[in-house]
Formats: sequence, structure tokens, C-alpha cells
Amino acid sequence: MLQQILRDMYIDPELLAELNEEQKQILFYKMREEQLRRWKEREEKARMEEAMLRKTARRSNGKHVQWLRGKDGEVWVWVMGEAPGDKPYEQISEELIAERARQQAQKEAEELWRQKEAEITKKFRDAMAQEKARIVAEKWKIEIEDRKAAKLEEEKIQEELKKREEEERQKGEEQIRQQEEIRAKELYLSLKQAQQHSQHSDDDQEWEEQLRRSKAADEERSHKARRARDEYRRQSLRAIQKGRVAGLSNLFQGASLNNDQEIKLNNNSASPLQPLSAASSNIWERPSRPFSQDVIIRWFKEEQIPRRAGFERNTNRIAQWFHGIISRQEAEELLMNKSEGTFLVRVSEKIWGYALSYRQQSGFKHFLVDASGDFYSFLGVDPNRHATLTDLIDFHKEEIITSSGGELLLEPCGQQKNPPDYSPLFE
Repeated sequence: MLQQILRDMYIDPELLAELNEEQKQILFYKMREEQLRRWKEREEKARMEEAMLRKTARRSNGKHVQWLRGKDGEVWVWVMGEAPGDKPYEQISEELIAERARQQAQKEAEELWRQKEAEITKKFRDAMAQEKARIVAEKWKIEIEDRKAAKLEEEKIQEELKKREEEERQKGEEQIRQQEEIRAKELYLSLKQAQQHSQHSDDDQEWEEQLRRSKAADEERSHKARRARDEYRRQSLRAIQKGRVAGLSNLFQGASLNNDQEIKLNNNSASPLQPLSAASSNIWERPSRPFSQDVIIRWFKEEQIPRRAGFERNTNRIAQWFHGIISRQEAEELLMNKSEGTFLVRVSEKIWGYALSYRQQSGFKHFLVDASGDFYSFLGVDPNRHATLTDLIDFHKEEIITSSGGELLLEPCGQQKNPPDYSPLFE
């Protein structure tokens, strides 16, 4: 099952939901390893193809593209700002900041000049109107012969006022120009300080935060991978020492129940089992995955009963921990009032295999047992391969399933129904 997932690089969502968090992490690690292996193969193949194309292009007389190479023999690359004659990045940044400051100061100066010009125009327009009104009032008192003198005096006053207005305008323009220069310098210094502060604070903090998160994620993945490898070596060595690892499938393919044996079970722990026939009338071909209970029952009778799945060791009695095709919710209901370490094994509806449901202090855990090959092993957790389902259960009565959870199979959970829920499997 694991090899099929790695080959297709896909896992059914329903099957994924059956895995606990550690199984998901280990499965993700193995899928990532497979992706890396495939990527290296593709890169090597692409490199060889490129070399062949390059060799073919040299032999042919047709047009071809050849990269410009530098003195070091590598492809010549030009990086803007680093070639001779290019402005350095700092100078470009300084010029951009200065230009922005100048434009901002010019905009503010234009606004100030519009306000100042409006004030000057209003001031002298009002003065001229008042003076003109005064002269007009005096004209009615002056004799006709004096009108010429009054006209000259008016022109003189107007010239004087215009001169004063021009002087005032020049003075205002000079003040605005000085203020523009001062403001441009202030804005330049402010923008420069803001840029330096931003580069040394926000960018550094963001970079440090990303670096910290990246290091934490790398350390977590490395820790999980190291823990999985250590657990794999420890359990493999333990299994080899106990002699419970399945070497060749031929060791147990021939194991089957004798035709003359009948399994007799009492009403408390098991149901009667019919004797097995020597040959089946129909040839059994297992589908790619279970799609109905009838197919699962047929699979169990054709493949699992000959391998004594669910039986106690060296007896014809059904093991107390064995259950039939029950759901995850039903398994949790059976384990609800049990103590920590209580477990049961149920026939899975998702894969060709079983699901081990385990009662822990804070809830429940469910582990998938792959039986699609000629061995039994936990999917994604325990890499050890066991010859029989009973070997797997007995092994983990002494050895924990995962190093993080420390699960030991202490107490089997028996049947609460009559007839037992596994009755359809043995009818």
C-alpha cells in the first residue's frame, strides 16, 4: 500500500483521515523523499539530453545559438549596477531621494507662492482703489486748470505703488526660494533617515523572523525524521532478535488450515467456523481497493483465513482482540469506558488490511495495518514486517508503536454482541 502511494504520489482523502498526525508526518517525509529522487532523475536526464543536443549541434553545419562566455569559461552575465560605468546602487538611491525631496519642496513652494501672491495682489489692489477714490474726491474741489497736475500726481503715485509692488514681489519670491531650499534639505534628511531606519529595523526584523521560523521548521522536520529513523532501527533490531520479522513470503504462503479441522468457539468469545474447502469454485482476483463489504468478506476468506488472521497463536480460537467490519465510531464506543492501553483490531473498509484502535488517556488513536502483501505492518509508523497478524500484536505488547506516543498493547477489548461482529467473516 505504501509503495502504491509513493508510486502514484496520491493518497485517498478517506484513507488520509484514518492516519494519525505522526503517521501523516512520516508519510509526508517519505513522499518528499520520493519527489526528490524523481527530481534528481529528471535533472540527470535533462542534463544528458542537453549534452547530446550540444554534441549534435557541433557536428551539424546548421544555425545554432551559442552563449557568450567570459574569461572564466562560464556564461557571461551582466548585472545592472555592477558593470564598469554603471552607477552604484547607493548613488542611484541618493539621486532618487534627492529628486523626491526637490519635487516635494517645489510643490510646497508653489503653493506658498500662490498664497503669497494672492495676499500681495489683494493688498495693493485695495490700496490703489483707496487712493484712486481719494484723488477722485479731490478732483471735484480742484479747478479745471489743476486737473493736469492732479493727473501727473496720480501717475507718479501709481508708478511709486507699482515699484513698491515689484519690490514686494521680489522680496516674497526670495523668501519663498530660501524656504524651498531649506525645506528640500529638511525633506532630504528626513527621507534619508526614514530609509535608513526602515532598512535597519523593518527589513532586519522581518528577515530575522523569517529566518527564525525557517530554522524552527527545519529543526522540527529534522527531529521528526531522526526520531523516525531511530525508531525504525530500534524496532527492526528488536524484531530480528525476537525472530518475528518476515523474511520471504514463501515462509508462510503454504500455511493454511487443515481441511479436516473444524473451529469450535464458545458463545462468550467466538462463533462457529465452517471448515474450509480445498478449492474455490470461482477464481479470486483481488480488486485494487475494497468497495463493498461482500468483497471484503471474500478477501478475508480467500487470503486471510489461510494465514490464520485473527486466531490465537497455535489454537483454533478467535483472538479476544479481533473484531469484524465495524466503523471507527463503533470501535471508540467499545473502548470508551476502558483503561489506557486497551485495544482492538477491526477489519478496515479503506484498505486491504486492518485498523488497530487504541485507548489512550486523552482519547483514542487508530493505526492502519497493511495486509495487501504477504506480510503485516503498520502503514507509515512501524517499518517492521510480521509474518502473521498475531505476531504484530504480540510484538507491540512489549515494544511501543511510536516513540512520541509510547503506545503499548496492554489489554484486549472483547465482544459485546451476540453473535460477535466477526460472524459474517467465518460463515
